Amino acid sequence: MTEQREILLIPFPFSDQSGRKIRPVIVVSNNEFNKYSEDVIVVGATSNLIKNKYSINLSNSDLEFGNLLTPCLIKVDNLLRLDKELIIKRIGKINKEKLQNIRQVLDNLLS
Repeated sequence: MTEQREILLIPFPFSDQSGRKIRPVIVVSNNEFNKYSEDVIVVGATSNLIKNKYSINLSNSDLEFGNLLTPCLIKVDNLLRLDKELIIKRIGKINKEKLQNIRQVLDNLLS
């Protein structure tokens, strides 16, 4: 089962829907949703370190397990619902504190 906080590799669509690129994402949907749905809700991550108001730093010290090849930014404003069939690979899992950071930024984005 896909779990909240997992880092996955998926073919992430461009915002203009002109194509896709393999990108890491972080599962933010809760485990009950993930268990019963064919989809998961994710936020994007990028190695492009140009920070904005809705991005959060991510490094290996933020992981419970797994390994990032380079430091990344979590792009909380890049929210997507995607079919689990698109998952290419699981590469790690963020810690609970980092998920709490994502929730705070998401709350700021939506309020």
